[in-house]
Amino acid sequence: MNPFDLLKNAGQIKEQSERLQAELENIRAEGSSGGRMVTITMNGKFEMLSIKLDPICVDNRDVPMLEDLIKAAHKNAVDNVQEQIKAKSASMLGGLDLGSFGL
Repeated sequence: MNPFDLLKNAGQIKEQSERLQAELENIRAEGSSGGRMVTITMNGKFEMLSIKLDPICVDNRDVPMLEDLIKAAHKNAVDNVQEQIKAKSASMLGGLDLGSFGL
């Protein structure tokens, strides 16, 4: 892409970026681990909205396992949010690869 074309469209890109930021709160993604024993829901701003634990995984004798399941579910949710943001931003920015700009 020609950098001068990018500069000509800077206002439009800024507007689309602001719209994307506003939509991040509406993105919802789940991440789970342990065969859905732990499920985390987060929004596009990477804020955890809920956590659900299957009662079978709540064993006070194995807290480290539960901690590992929560971390794994969180990472899975983060990955899913990132995928949705990438897809949404690609469609809004007309396929512009923000990675080439370090974003």
